[in-house]
Amino acid sequence: MNAEDEKLIKLARSSRARNGAPEGAAVRDETGRTYTATTVALPSLGLTALQVAVAMAVASGAEGLEAAVVVTGGDLPDISAVRDLGPEAPVLVAGPDGTVHTTL
Repeated sequence: MNAEDEKLIKLARSSRARNGAPEGAAVRDETGRTYTATTVALPSLGLTALQVAVAMAVASGAEGLEAAVVVTGGDLPDISAVRDLGPEAPVLVAGPDGTVHTTL
């Protein structure tokens, strides 16, 4: 794993911990900018952390993704939003301790 991917893991873990959310995510766009997010669970809106991170990237003008990370204690995440912007981008799935369990 490279240093940039380790940075994404740290950012996703920090976001998750700060908000007490079930998931934290971070994505890196084609220019190297990073976006972090957590799960949104409102009565009228539910989004995964990855969906929010991808939406933030798109809203900031990103045209592609290089990599994504989701930190979760649950099941494998839905990565369809990542695939929309980064068809080949690796998606690292890590546990709350930051250990990568799988790459999708």
